[in-house]
Amino acid sequence: MKSLNILICGGGCAGPSLAFWLARAGHHVTIVERFPALRATGAQIDIRDQGIEILKRMDVLDTVRGKRVVEDGVSFVNTHGKPMATLMANTSGQGAQTMTSEYEIMRGDFVRILYDATQKNVQYMFGKTVEHFEQDDHSVKVRFSDGSTGTYDMLVGADGQGSRIRAAIQPPDAPDPVRHLGAYLAYWFIPRIPTDNHLCKLYHIPRSRMIMSRTHSPTEGQANFVFRDDSEELRSMPRASIETQKQFWTQRFQDAGWQTDRFLQGLETTQNFYCQEVVQIHTDTWSKGRVVLLADAAHCPSPMTAMGTTSALVGAYILAGEINKNSHDIPQAFANYDQTLRPFIKQIQTFKPWMLRLILPETSLAIRLLHLITALLVFLRLPDLIARFIPESKGGWRLPDYPSLDQARSIKE
Repeated sequence: MKSLNILICGGGCAGPSLAFWLARAGHHVTIVERFPALRATGAQIDIRDQGIEILKRMDVLDTVRGKRVVEDGVSFVNTHGKPMATLMANTSGQGAQTMTSEYEIMRGDFVRILYDATQKNVQYMFGKTVEHFEQDDHSVKVRFSDGSTGTYDMLVGADGQGSRIRAAIQPPDAPDPVRHLGAYLAYWFIPRIPTDNHLCKLYHIPRSRMIMSRTHSPTEGQANFVFRDDSEELRSMPRASIETQKQFWTQRFQDAGWQTDRFLQGLETTQNFYCQEVVQIHTDTWSKGRVVLLADAAHCPSPMTAMGTTSALVGAYILAGEINKNSHDIPQAFANYDQTLRPFIKQIQTFKPWMLRLILPETSLAIRLLHLITALLVFLRLPDLIARFIPESKGGWRLPDYPSLDQARSIKE
């Protein structure tokens, strides 16, 4: 195996996951992150299906388990807070996950776990990003935003759904990779109150709105607001000032009922606010020469699929495995990565417009119907039976094995 000098742009979840495997295999890995320090913030994420197997292979499953958010399940509530149906988490250790994964964790905690697992073998550069790059058959020359430069054997774009590296390698006639799903979400942290428990609560409101409340610590919880609207003029809203965004969400939900007033009061003072349009990324071009895309930069599945973190972990493992197998032929490594991973991505990106209408009903009648159907399914114990007896692997797609990565792990141990 040829030892490579690899630059990864993006220090979230995907970049350090890839760096973990590459560094263990003996490659020299640098991560450049535009934030001035480790961005160990964010809302609750979940790890499912093949992602759980990846954590086992990384030997960090017990560490993740120790940082799990305790969430017993998901409860659909009405405007009075009365539970209309409750789906409990599958904590049996077997079968598929339900709406609540057995491995719910705050993004910040997961980022710290990955950083702790890589910091000794990976070079981190904070406070700058890739400004420009040029490549030939032998290397990639990079200019950073602070004016410094570097030369690498390959460049990995793990810079998110708005990836600048993706934009730089797309063919001139390529279609827009952003697929708008017609929905928006925002979350922020709120103080916990005595009646908060370990159930995630879903509250549906007419006009295709929904509030999800979760609790992740003895003192804090999360308010997650979602609504459906496919008008193009709203697409600039997540780029407005934070104050403007907060005013928008307050106006959109001010008549919603239940605990909305409490959540909006928390919105006024929160320091942990985030808003985004719900999109997917679809592109036929995951690589060009010695430059390759990873995770959301290549194939964001959207938060609605609950597979964003899992797909990042899976993609990082496959990309590392193919690089290790083909370290003397980088284009071949990238071609194999595309061929191996793309069927999995196609499965998890299957999201039809009617699914969004089901998740975010338009009318009070449709909401009552959703509650009735969900309550019936719970009464018949169908979600529990499905979770316990359906294989854990998403859609039957099986995670490949890369003995070279496992052997490298054994040597390091």
